[in-house]
Amino acid sequence: MGVDMPLATTSLNRAAHRRKDDAWLDAAFQADNALIFLMRAGEPLLAKSASPRTPSSLLWLGPEASDISRGAERLFLGQDKAGAPIFALDVPPAFELDASQIAGLGDFEDMRAAASLAPAFDVNAASTARSIFEWHRRHGFCSNCGAPSEIREAGWKRICPSCEGEHFPRTDPVAIMLAVDGDKCLLGRQRGWPAGFFSCLAGFVEPGETVEQAAARELEEEAGITADPDTAEYLFCQPWPFPSSLMIGLILQATSTDITVDGEELDVARWFSRDEIRQILSGDHGDVFAPPPIAVAHHIIKVWSGR
Repeated sequence: MGVDMPLATTSLNRAAHRRKDDAWLDAAFQADNALIFLMRAGEPLLAKSASPRTPSSLLWLGPEASDISRGAERLFLGQDKAGAPIFALDVPPAFELDASQIAGLGDFEDMRAAASLAPAFDVNAASTARSIFEWHRRHGFCSNCGAPSEIREAGWKRICPSCEGEHFPRTDPVAIMLAVDGDKCLLGRQRGWPAGFFSCLAGFVEPGETVEQAAARELEEEAGITADPDTAEYLFCQPWPFPSSLMIGLILQATSTDITVDGEELDVARWFSRDEIRQILSGDHGDVFAPPPIAVAHHIIKVWSGR
């Protein structure tokens, strides 16, 4: 589709073969070309910019990062195009930036805000780190025997010393879809969303079903709209670190148009014409606005509208 999807980039070589080489990892972390950034409670540390309107970047540090917060969890993300090793450190929630050696150089930012401020490479690195650190936070105990587990392979694995169980980061597939009928498409909104905000419908893929089947099931569950999974057109996908999903964008042909919202997942659903969608995307609709460009839903709607 030629879409430069936010939160995704191809310029990071994950160098997964290095994850088991502790000696190489220790040396790479201390190398002069090491690139290291900090995360705290899911928020990346961005460098201070010249003004609030000026794009920022991660506050990239070198080997000195190890002295800023001793005991911080270390994650090896891979290498950039020049071969520089990339690491993220998860500092404790109580870490005080103003009392550290890098006080005044940056601020921890909400991940969604950071995604609109930082370069694509930085955003992908930060979102990947956020997903992995969140997984560690939620999976400190073995799901097999309940004993405390330990981090291995540069942050990409946990093992249980008690039962020797191995645990790996999970990614939850999500079907995010646009049901269409001729020159109109279906958008919905959840209770609690900002007034006027509409988006694509979405739902997790369940065991034993395909992404296309999940999309059709969710459409019917949430809005009462039926669709044939065989008509599903795959567009693109996006890693989504809240906490760790893979958003899979689809367009489906609806076989019914009468809307019946479930009242739980959706509060309202509406059909919009292609012209209305173009107005919404350009900000000229007045009553309705679309998801921001950081979200895959924005790009699904945009592709269908031809804008």
